[in-house]
Amino acid sequence: MKKILTIMLCLGAMGSLYAQKALVDQAKKLSGKADKLTEARGLIKQAMENPETQNNAETFYVAGKIEFDAFDNAYKTKMINPNDPSAQGTVMADELLNGYNYFMQALPLDGLPNEKGQVKPRFSKDISGKIKGHANDFFSAGADYFNDKKYYPEAYNAFMIYGSLPENGFIESNAIDPSQIATAFFNAGLAAYSGDAVEESAAAFKKARLAGYDQPEAYIYEIACWQTIAQRDENRSKEAQDKIMDVAKDGNEKFGLEQPIFINNMINSMVSDGDIDGAIAELNEVIAANPDNANLYGLRGYVYDRADNNDMSEADYRKAASLPDVDFETLKNASKKLFRIGTQKLNDLEGNSPETAAARQDIKNNYFLEAQKIAEQAGTMNPNDSDLLNVLDSLEYAITTYFSN
Repeated sequence: MKKILTIMLCLGAMGSLYAQKALVDQAKKLSGKADKLTEARGLIKQAMENPETQNNAETFYVAGKIEFDAFDNAYKTKMINPNDPSAQGTVMADELLNGYNYFMQALPLDGLPNEKGQVKPRFSKDISGKIKGHANDFFSAGADYFNDKKYYPEAYNAFMIYGSLPENGFIESNAIDPSQIATAFFNAGLAAYSGDAVEESAAAFKKARLAGYDQPEAYIYEIACWQTIAQRDENRSKEAQDKIMDVAKDGNEKFGLEQPIFINNMINSMVSDGDIDGAIAELNEVIAANPDNANLYGLRGYVYDRADNNDMSEADYRKAASLPDVDFETLKNASKKLFRIGTQKLNDLEGNSPETAAARQDIKNNYFLEAQKIAEQAGTMNPNDSDLLNVLDSLEYAITTYFSN
């Protein structure tokens, strides 16, 4: 009786397995039939949820094939009737990415040894061929998602899949223009940032940078991501500063002083790490090679200011303000610096002697009025900057109040 019961139990288990395998076979037969798409998806969904078939490579291979076949049918429909609901960009993009994800689940299962300990993949070659054949469609899917404001994870994932096709072995490294790979990663960074996935955005911009993206925005946006991460989590400030330093060095090496944001961030990172001497040494070397660059003098003035060396800071800011290529921020900072030093010098004066009066007049002319002139010059570049307007108001008040006589 026990033997009969054991046989019956085995037969029952085998019957369940065959029943689930039949679902996979039936779904496979329906794949590619547009009018049977819903039924095919329902059948394969049951197989993916059943313990008997949820770990089989064929289950996920068929699931991926159903989605890729649906995409191919929609693509043909789009040629005839672009307004057909099944041919809409994000609908097709969903099919493409769902199919890819199923295939990616099938591949490791297809590489497992069989009951004899042999590894004989059945589906991997066909999966790789299907993905390769749809390579450019992943980039288009990313664009469709992005235009539909499905930034993260949809557009991000589509662009990342496209950019990673060579490194994942689905296409040859020279099969796609390297600039297109870099652009895909850059677009993934934009998508993730638009979806407030800042860390994923930074990683994508890094991949764009390392892939040879030839515009400074990939570097600039990666820095911006790490600045945002540091603002949101102060425990990651040091990590963020190190990442910013790496990107800034890379950007400075590639773009040089034409993009001052990179040397600015390099020096700021060094100052933040307490390496004032290193920052000064770096700037001395660069200034020696570029003696007429206002930004560099302003940057060194900032470093000297952080080192509490007012004399050297003042000299650099005055030099920067005198050069023809001076920018708005440098002028504004120079004005602030002279205003602060002038205020301190004025506060240090005592008595009403002729010498004090002369010193007072000198402070007015060389610090307050000079700061006002520099601030007004900055105002011609950006008249609506609220910070600058506050500086101008404060200077006007100080000049009329403290130098009325």
